[in-house]
Amino acid sequence: MYRVPKQPSTKPGFLLVLLLVAGCAGGPPDTPPVEERVVIAHRGASGYLPEHTIAAKAMAYAQGADFIEQDLVMTKDDELVVLHDLDLDSVSNVSTLFPGRARDDGRHYVVDFTLEEIRQLAVSERFKVEDGSAITVSPDRFPLGKSTFRVHTFAEEIELIKGLNKSTGKTVGLYPEIKDPAFHRREGKDISAAVLDVLASYGYSKSTDDIYLQCFDRYELMRIHEDLLPARNMELALVQLIGAEADFAPLLTEEGIREISGYAAGIGPSMHHLVDPDSTASDLKVTGLVALAHAAGLKVHPYTFRREPDQIPAYATDFENLLDIFFNQVGVDGIFTDFPDRAVSFIEADK
Repeated sequence: MYRVPKQPSTKPGFLLVLLLVAGCAGGPPDTPPVEERVVIAHRGASGYLPEHTIAAKAMAYAQGADFIEQDLVMTKDDELVVLHDLDLDSVSNVSTLFPGRARDDGRHYVVDFTLEEIRQLAVSERFKVEDGSAITVSPDRFPLGKSTFRVHTFAEEIELIKGLNKSTGKTVGLYPEIKDPAFHRREGKDISAAVLDVLASYGYSKSTDDIYLQCFDRYELMRIHEDLLPARNMELALVQLIGAEADFAPLLTEEGIREISGYAAGIGPSMHHLVDPDSTASDLKVTGLVALAHAAGLKVHPYTFRREPDQIPAYATDFENLLDIFFNQVGVDGIFTDFPDRAVSFIEADK
């Protein structure tokens, strides 16, 4: 029986853990063939429509994404819904519709609401509250208070993507993320088992299926690999997400990458794990992480590529230049992006 070790913090942040991977060679790795590069729609086409809405997923599909991401959390009545956060406060009107339902920290957690209750919420572009007013986090994106968007279930999104695959003849894959399994475990819920059961019910059971299953929690990925998948006669491709906290530093070494290769098919690091953000156009400091990962047989899918000027590192002139650096100099296998159309167009032009 698998025993859960002491859990490190798995909440991704923006504090950089490393700039250069210790002991790695400095030159760029061999770049994967252009035709094998993949575009992963980060929360859907979230640069154009509110993240994780059905509309954003349909748009990402139409824009040619190879995979579409689903962040998964559980409701009070054990349903899997597609939301990035454990709480509902930054993307919905939960505080207005359900006053008095917040926990002591002021947050309205998904796990405290039934699916029926959550379906009543209006979903919007991500916002913050200043002086009592909702202010959008990304001013150039979809305006607040316009149109109507709702939360949907994991099953509903799978049916959308599989249905579009049938009607278009394309093969677009899933890229679900299990959100904070330790939190769910404390709430009495085994989210990983629930995710696998839903996937199995829709025929996703082999490592060759069009799906990557990702998580920041390496101990949970080990549990999935060693216990949960074999118990269900499943073999899915797992991806180890890598955050910026110090807890992840051991995974960025040759030994850490070798450990990951024992249970996963790829890694999902921040772009800042691959290129020193203090780089300049004339002095690009590429870490050795991609080379280490490829040597261990792992795919590398960094996050998150956005076109807004304040999201472009100083060493890149624009979004397309950033893509050029990561695909043609850093040598990644794919990227997570809020703008799948732009990444698809870049890859097509680069062939």
